[in-house]
Amino acid sequence: MRITSTSCICPVLVCLCFVQRCYGAAHHGSIKVTRNQTKHIEGETEVHHRPKRGWVWNQFFVLEEHMGPDPQYVGKLHSNSDKGDGSVKYILTGEGAGTIFIIDDTTGDIHSTKSLDREQKTHYVLHAQAIDRRTNKPLEPESEFIIKVQDINDNAPKFTDGPYIVTVPEMSEMGTSVLQVTATDADDPTYGNSARVVYSILQGQPYFSVDPKTGVIRTALHNMDREAREHYSVVIQAKDMAGQVGGLSGATTVNITLTDVNDNPPRFPQKHYQLYVPESAQVGSAVGKIKANDADTGSNADMKYTIINGDGSGVFSISTDKETREGILSLKKPLNYEKKKSYTLNIEGANTHLDFRFSHLGPFKDVTMLKIIVGDVDEPPLFTMPFYVMEVYENSKIGTPVGTVTAHDPDAANSLVRYFIDHNTEEDSYFTIDSSTGTIKTAKIFDREETPWYNITVAASEIDNPRLVSHVPVGVRILDVNDNPPELARDYDIVVCENTKPGQVIQTIAATDKDNSANGARFHFSLDEGLSLNPNFTLRNNEDNTASILTRRRRYSRTTQDIYYLPVLISDGGVPPLSSSSTLTIRVCACERDGRVRTCHAEAFLSSAGLSTGALIAILLCVVILLAIVVLFITLRRSKKEPLIISEEDVRENVVTYDDEGGGEEDTEAFDITALRNPSAAEELKYRRDVRPEVKPLSRHHPSSSLDSIDVQEFIKQRLAEADLDPSVPPYDSLQTYAYEGHRSEAGSISSLDSATTHSDQDYNYLGDWGPEFKKLAELYGEIESERTT
Repeated sequence: MRITSTSCICPVLVCLCFVQRCYGAAHHGSIKVTRNQTKHIEGETEVHHRPKRGWVWNQFFVLEEHMGPDPQYVGKLHSNSDKGDGSVKYILTGEGAGTIFIIDDTTGDIHSTKSLDREQKTHYVLHAQAIDRRTNKPLEPESEFIIKVQDINDNAPKFTDGPYIVTVPEMSEMGTSVLQVTATDADDPTYGNSARVVYSILQGQPYFSVDPKTGVIRTALHNMDREAREHYSVVIQAKDMAGQVGGLSGATTVNITLTDVNDNPPRFPQKHYQLYVPESAQVGSAVGKIKANDADTGSNADMKYTIINGDGSGVFSISTDKETREGILSLKKPLNYEKKKSYTLNIEGANTHLDFRFSHLGPFKDVTMLKIIVGDVDEPPLFTMPFYVMEVYENSKIGTPVGTVTAHDPDAANSLVRYFIDHNTEEDSYFTIDSSTGTIKTAKIFDREETPWYNITVAASEIDNPRLVSHVPVGVRILDVNDNPPELARDYDIVVCENTKPGQVIQTIAATDKDNSANGARFHFSLDEGLSLNPNFTLRNNEDNTASILTRRRRYSRTTQDIYYLPVLISDGGVPPLSSSSTLTIRVCACERDGRVRTCHAEAFLSSAGLSTGALIAILLCVVILLAIVVLFITLRRSKKEPLIISEEDVRENVVTYDDEGGGEEDTEAFDITALRNPSAAEELKYRRDVRPEVKPLSRHHPSSSLDSIDVQEFIKQRLAEADLDPSVPPYDSLQTYAYEGHRSEAGSISSLDSATTHSDQDYNYLGDWGPEFKKLAELYGEIESERTT
């Protein structure tokens, strides 16, 4: 099958079409695509032969944007089996087959029925086949071919990123690159010049230029000044067909702004300025402003102002306001019109950020002269001192002069001054002032110990202009006189041990004085001279404002006297000297050998003294109630539960036995074993009182003489017989143990339990000197002696 195309537009296609047609005519007008075996009509056998090679053409071309009334011819399909008798049928399938592309199934001619756009689809892939109309069997294998859409110049160049905004520094060199713009063309760049773009500048000359091939925009002038013109609008055109006539074009706008550089020095609008400042201006306040102009912006216009010389450089200072770029003139020292009426300053304004590329345009600073005129103002009176300190003695009479303040009118008029005290606080009412002389006097009697210092405010005003008032603080110190006697520094709790030796220091006392050190710092201590010599204690003055109390006895006894009173006289060193008398209380206590207090009688009294009357009454009432309960309990017990055996011996000598086999209270038997230990101490009648016996004991009547000579063995037998015959005892066996220690000694008991009841006049205080081994014994006999004395 051959494919023939008549769409030969360009010279190359014309040549190719010419070769194709000539070759096709030499070979019966077909391009044959065959296999090694060809099929014959039915019934014929296959014959293997080598086919001839034809020109293979597998693509067609069709122009885009075809606007003709008739379908556009694309090409022709032809099979070698086609004899021209219409027996061969051509079939076209693939992209656009039947809708965009149609084929004459007899001749094989292909036409395009629609206008195509290469920018939407560049080519179509189709399949061609030749079949026998009668048998519908393929005569040729299916062949694939491509229909390409041939480009025409139907798209103009476009700037997809425009419009552009760009900056370039002012004063840049000519040819400085600003921006590169790029235009795109949707046409085929491989076919003709439809997509070949060149650039040109339509607006913005002579300031900028553009490279026709690359689209790079550059400055075209030297020293472009931002201060002269800041914004530029440049129009760039892009044209295809390499800029030839008939090409399509597109344009974009580039907005270029010149950025600032420091190429302008600051300049003062005037070379001489004049400023009026009143003499009443406050120190530190702003008195004026000055500004130098700079055509630059941002940091390039920043500047600093300084005073470079002038007679007012020590009176005025200048600073820079960063926001407004103004010089703020401030006052450093107070002005006085009467002393100096004008000042002259030379002020310099200089840029802080310099660009050395433009140093030839400098210098980047400027100087101007400022004359300051001081204005005369009616000022308030001026005190001779910024503050006053005065003194007056305490207890001074009312009207005593304290001191004098002085003020004068600083103006040339020198008006008279009137003084007065501002009664703003309570302290201001304690003093008066002479309105003409300024003399301050007391208005009350002062006590330094109550308030040692007073602060008042004195005001002065001109008689001619009372509204102008000035104030000055006055401090009044109250001087001390010796009007307070010395006193003990605190309440002393003085303790003396019973075993203290003579000359031992038991306490060091100190004194205080409300007066200051000049009148009360030196104290003298002594015992009251009106009394006789104290035999117990003495006082030693230590000459350091303290005194020591010493003992004068070898021993002290709490039982004899537990509290001593010592009157002490204290005098100060003031003029005149003052004195006071105080009484010290000294308690006698028992102490360890190392001096630690062990016990004091005074502690009990102090403790009880610390209780209130209500508490003491409550305690006594509770004690009385407890005693009544105890007495009632003992009385009831004696009347209801008497002992089983009457005996003078202690009831604690009963032996109680328990029998686990029995039950209840009957398991318990109590026996008095005192009689067994000492038969002579037994009573004549001993019988149980809890029950009434029916049979009397055998040994009911025994003379005392027989008890002294009775044998123990015989005594036990009698007791055993009584127990066996007694019907009132429980009917079971019990164990009774008897022992006998013998007759009482003629010398009596040697136990110390009853020694406390004996009376002796012997003094046991010497036991305290025997050492720690006899400490307990000394305490015991010391307490017994104390109780006996009490």
